[in-house]
Amino acid sequence: METSAILVSNTLGTSMGDFLSDSSGLGYAGAALLVVGLLMVLVALMKVPTVPNVALFWIAFVLTRPLGATAGDFLTKPVAKGGLDLGTLGSSLVLLVVLFGMTTYAHVRERRSEAAQAQPAEVSRRAG
Repeated sequence: METSAILVSNTLGTSMGDFLSDSSGLGYAGAALLVVGLLMVLVALMKVPTVPNVALFWIAFVLTRPLGATAGDFLTKPVAKGGLDLGTLGSSLVLLVVLFGMTTYAHVRERRSEAAQAQPAEVSRRAG
């Protein structure tokens, strides 16, 4: 069952990315920003208890496919077509920097959270 769901979501997501980039008039950057915006809406919906997490997961799973397609096209396509013309090596380096940056950010945040939990709560004393 999961294999079929993944196959359908990959196909649907990739075709959605191609449509958004090529046929919607948004271009590569606009299509990528639209998908990022939709993903941000899903993050906000995580705070709504009536929205099932399983539905949010699958919608996000499908939306990451057009994000990859549109962002990848934006990084690799020629400037004349609305891309940055970084090529595959340049875009891979950009994505690697983003990956390391996000990983570092998550690591630092986790360390700060652990440090904050390890400190004993301060007891306030009033002079009396």
